[in-house]
Amino acid sequence: MSEWAVEVKHLKKSFDNNLVLDDVSLSVHFGEVVAIIGASGSGKSTFLRCLNGLENIQEGEILIDGVNIHASSVNINQVRQSIGMIFQSFNLFPHMNVLDNLVLAPLKVKKMSRKEAESTARRFLEKVGLGERAFALPWQLSGGQKQRVAIARALAMNPKVMMFDEPTSALDPETVKDVLDVMKELALEGMTMVVVTHEMGFAREVADRVVFIDEGKIVEIGTPQEVFYSPRNERTRMFLSKVINI
Repeated sequence: MSEWAVEVKHLKKSFDNNLVLDDVSLSVHFGEVVAIIGASGSGKSTFLRCLNGLENIQEGEILIDGVNIHASSVNINQVRQSIGMIFQSFNLFPHMNVLDNLVLAPLKVKKMSRKEAESTARRFLEKVGLGERAFALPWQLSGGQKQRVAIARALAMNPKVMMFDEPTSALDPETVKDVLDVMKELALEGMTMVVVTHEMGFAREVADRVVFIDEGKIVEIGTPQEVFYSPRNERTRMFLSKVINI
């Protein structure tokens, strides 16, 4: 096992010759929670998609538990089994009930028995507070419940790293807290998490480190205390002054 859950070295990513990520480097320890903040269009979500191999990169290296995921010899689908990815949209199969959504990947990818897959699925549904909704269809759930199902589905694959791309941005305000509470519990249990978020309260309370990205570059990185209350960069101060009172 590598010392680092995630290592990013001099990453560059372009779309149609437009540089979106410029020489980005970041390492994440196992058990660490890193929150990534920044304005819309700054490259945060693209960065997370690169970490999961969903976007090709032009330069640099990305290692997950020591494996260079963009190397030609690497089976990216195998690497993705160790990465839980939570998007803004929930991506649940609408024709399947909650339980079937959770057991599909363990059955197909990990070749679990149906009994083991269902046992694992029910355990994680209980964990996210939805044990009684196993046979509900996605349309019968609120947005917050769908996102918690998506988290349970990712956990059922026993990932080494959980990545969240603004997981509460599509939710009604009253359901945001339920999702954040699940994420906080995961953090307390030692789950390695990389979280792109606009929830500054979550970043301050839960993250071990906060990364501020602006125009495709890491402008500032530090503890929540350092970044939120003693930012060194003027651009960080300008951004925070618009989103929180400091």
